[in-house]
Parts: sequence; structure tokens; C-alpha cells
Amino acid sequence: MHLVLFEDPWIERLHPITVGRVAHAMQCGGFRLADWIEYLPERRWAVVRPYLREVHRAEFPRYEVDPPPREDGLLLVNARLVPSLANFRALERLLAGASRGVVRDGESVLAARLEPEDARPESIEQDDWCAFLESAPIAGLPPLDESLDLFRYPHDLIDANHRILRENLEFRLSLGRYREVSDGLFLADGARLGEHVVANTRAGPILLDENASVGPHSYLAGPAYVGRNSRLIEHAAIKDAVSIGHTVKIGGEVEASIIEPYTNKQHYGFLGHSYLGSWINLGAGTCNSDLKNTYGPINMDYAFGRVATGRQFVGCIMGDYAKSAINTGIFTGKTIGACSMLYGFVTTNVPSFVNYARLFGQVTELPPEVMIATQQRMFARRNVVQRPCDVQLIRDMHDVTRGERQATGDPLSL
Repeated sequence: MHLVLFEDPWIERLHPITVGRVAHAMQCGGFRLADWIEYLPERRWAVVRPYLREVHRAEFPRYEVDPPPREDGLLLVNARLVPSLANFRALERLLAGASRGVVRDGESVLAARLEPEDARPESIEQDDWCAFLESAPIAGLPPLDESLDLFRYPHDLIDANHRILRENLEFRLSLGRYREVSDGLFLADGARLGEHVVANTRAGPILLDENASVGPHSYLAGPAYVGRNSRLIEHAAIKDAVSIGHTVKIGGEVEASIIEPYTNKQHYGFLGHSYLGSWINLGAGTCNSDLKNTYGPINMDYAFGRVATGRQFVGCIMGDYAKSAINTGIFTGKTIGACSMLYGFVTTNVPSFVNYARLFGQVTELPPEVMIATQQRMFARRNVVQRPCDVQLIRDMHDVTRGERQATGDPLSL
């Protein structure tokens, strides 16, 4: 039995999170789905959007590149699955089972178990697999008695992070790689604490991974995860379910948020109930709102329509490579496109690849060459080599987000 992760036709609904990353590389609860797959012994394939294929091969070299062999069974796994311990255990049961079948949730195939004699695509092209998922062979499979949890909208990551973080961290602790330095506070090798750090672990544990550090006079409230080589500067406050990827720098107040690798929020300012992609830099004083003045439920306006979250707290969703100037204020429930630059007050959703300065009456398009040069400078600061696939990804991201800039109500000065 082999495993095939697939991005389905509904991946676009997770924009802007998935503009520059495959779905199984989204962080939530201190894990990516790809991290959980590493604990399974099966050979694995990934069916991803064509423009992400080269970056995926560079980032995930253990994934096969040729089509799966016909003589073996397959477990198909939707790349939008929540990276939770419960979903991981369900995948283990599906792999160990003997029944062919499918797990569905409405319009989505969550997983399917195929035997060698079952039909399957002859390629690893996403279009072929998306068509196959809607074909008669899949429709004819019997239902499997298994429950799996799926991301449908970007704000689902914020909700799931709060829900699964504690259990995911307890799994990490079971691996035995951390030492407990005080009640509920765990450090991996090389992790460091400054003086007068306060750790509140009543709601869950706090884990600092390899070479992570916390500056003096900081406040930590669990559950919280700080990835390897990340740094919380002096007087930082993280609380109420914060998940921080590797090589991140954090200052100020962060609450109930996810921060992907290589992102900087070094200075004072509030970030709450939000998702930040990779290679983001927030200028000093940047704050977001995660609560309406009416205290009412928050609706999210996405490209495909309005979604009622039913939640009182939702902050911002920010795509990779976005930047904010000093004292930027982001209103409640806004999405910020990839490779965008923000100035002043952000009162509407922001397309990808724009200078957004509505306060000054300007929204202008950013050419990919500007972002490629910016990428090179950012990479150099972190001793990361800019590869040809990284440069091409910027160009491809600009192409696939062209419709955002055309659909915006603001005239773009080009």
C-alpha cells in the first residue's frame, strides 16, 4: 500500500495561504500534514498544482516523481486535511485496513483506498487526478467508516490551531526530545530562556524546539509551540494557542495565531487570531483587529463570496512575502495577498503584488522583478540560497494572482 497526497479542485478556497505553498505544507497546531506523513513508512507521492511542482521537489525530496506502480494498492489523502493527531490515527487505520472504499464530506473526497485492480490515472498531473476524483470509479466505491477533518476556508486554520495544539504538543512530548525545566515548560537541545520569563501552563504545555530562545521579561501562556532557531525578543508576550514555525523573530503581543517560517514580527504591536505566511515582515507598531466594535460574529469576504465564520474573534490572513510599514493598522477579518506591501490603514482585502496605501489614495501594482530582488535580499540575511525555482515561483505567483488585481475595486496605477 502506497500513499498519494492530492490537491483537489477546492484548493483555491484557501487563498492566499496556498498561493505559494502546497496544502500539506500549511502549519497548524505546530505541525504540517507533511510532518505527520513522515511518521508513516509507506512510499509517497504528491499531486500538486503544476507551478508548485519544482519547489515541492526541492522542499520534499523524499516524494516520488514517477507515477505510482500499478501492482500496488493506494491510499489517496486530501492535502487539505487538518494536521491533527486524530487525523493521523485515522490514516494509520485506513492504511492497516483491508477494505477498498472512500471517505467523503459533502463535495470533497477526504481519502480513498484503492486496490491494484481499481482504475487510477496514469500520471501525477493535478488535472488528471481532479477529474479522477469526480469519476465513476471513485463514485462507485463503498463508504469507509472513518472520520477526517478538513480545511475549507483560510480562517479554519486559526480555529483548528486553537483546537488541536495541545494534543499535538503532547504527541511531540511523547517522542522524548524535550526536557522539562519547570511545570509544563519544555526545552529541546540548545533552547534558551532569558531571565525573569513567566510561563503560564495551566491551559497547556509550552515547547521550545532546538536552538529557540526567549528574551528576558517575556510572558508565555500555553499551549504554545516555538519552532527551532526562532527567537522571542525581550518583553514578548505569546498566549492562548500560538504556533510559531522555525527561524522566526517575534516581539510584542501575539495571541491565538500561526506564524510560518522565516517571518519577522520583531517590534511592538498586537497580532491576534491571525495567520502569517513565510518571509513576511511587519513594521514597528503594526497591529491588527480581531474583534468588531459591535462584538458580533465576523464575516469573511473571499473571492468566491462571503462566509459567515460564526466566530467573535478573527484577525487577518496574510500571504507569503507580504510587508507592512510602521504603524500599519489592519481591520478585522481582512485577507492580505502574497507579495503585497501595506501602508497606513488596511480597511479592505488586499490583492497580491500591490502597494496598498488607500490612506494616501494609492493602490499600485508591484512587478515580479521588485519582489525577486526583495526575495534575494531577504534570503541573504538568513543565509538562504535563492534557487531558480524560488525566482520562478515569484513569477508564477504573479501570473496566477492576476485576476485579483483586475477584480479589485481600486484603480491600479501601473
